[in-house]
Amino acid sequence: MILDMFKKTRTVSQFLKPQKDEGDPKEVVVCKRCKKEVLRQNYAKNLFVCPLCGHCSRVSAYDRIAMTCDEGSFRELDRKLRSGNPLKFKGYPEKLENLRSATGLQEAVVTGVGKIGGHPAAVGVMDSHFLMASMGSVVGEKLARLFEYAARKKLPVVLFTASGGARMHEGIYSLMQMAKVSAAVGRHSQEGLLYVTVLTDPTTGGVTASFAMQGDIILAEPRATIGFAGRRVIEGTIGEKLPSGFQSAEFLCEHGFVDRIVPRPEMRETLQKILAIHSK
Repeated sequence: MILDMFKKTRTVSQFLKPQKDEGDPKEVVVCKRCKKEVLRQNYAKNLFVCPLCGHCSRVSAYDRIAMTCDEGSFRELDRKLRSGNPLKFKGYPEKLENLRSATGLQEAVVTGVGKIGGHPAAVGVMDSHFLMASMGSVVGEKLARLFEYAARKKLPVVLFTASGGARMHEGIYSLMQMAKVSAAVGRHSQEGLLYVTVLTDPTTGGVTASFAMQGDIILAEPRATIGFAGRRVIEGTIGEKLPSGFQSAEFLCEHGFVDRIVPRPEMRETLQKILAIHSK
C-alpha cells in the first residue's frame, strides 16, 4: 500500500470557457509570469497553464473539481454552512455576501465525494478567490466533517490546498481550526486510510503549519508558493538571509517536504494511479 511506501450555483464556472464570443479568434490573455499574450481558448484548453512558460494560473474550486473528478460524479457536502461574525467584526458579513455573489461560493472551501478515474474519494478544494482561502471557522468545520465522513465511509481524501493563512475577522476561532482539522486527519489516519494533499499557489500560514503538510503523499503544482511566514518576518527573526526560492514547490521538493511536483495536465492521471494502487 502507498501508506507503507511513504512513512447550486455552478458546477463548472465561467473560467472554463472564453469570456466573450468563442468565435473571436483575437481574444487573448496575458500570462502573469512571462507577460506573453495567449489565445484565451488555448489557455482554457490547457487548463489555465501558459503554453509558453508553464505558469499555472489560479483556478476556482469548481473548475478544479471539473478537471479532477469524473464527469457527473461529484456530490457536494455541507454547502449550506455559512460563517457567522463571532467577533462582531465591522463589515465582515457584507464582505462575505459580496464574495458569495461574485464567486458563486458559500465559503473558501468546497468539499464533497466523487470519483477520480472510477475510484471513489472524498475531495476538498480550497479557493483563493474567496478571501484568499483564509481559514475561518466554516472552512475548518467543513474540512473536519469531510475527514469524519471519509473515515466512516472508508474513503481516501484528496485535498487541494490554497490559503493566505488565518482569517483575521474571526481571531482565535480561526486559529482553533488548525487543531480541529488536524485531529480529524488523525482519526482518519487511524482507520488506515489514505490522505493525499495537492499544494497549490499559494499555500501559506496556518494551513501549511497543519493539515496541508500532514498528507501521506504530498504533491504540488509547479512553482507554487508554499510556506508559513513571509521572507522578511523569518529573516528578521533568525537574523540570516534566506536562499532564493526557499518557499517554492521546487525548493521544498529538493529538501524532502514535497514528494513530487506534478504539472496540472498530469494531476488527474497521477491521482488516479495513486488511488488505484491504494485500492488494491
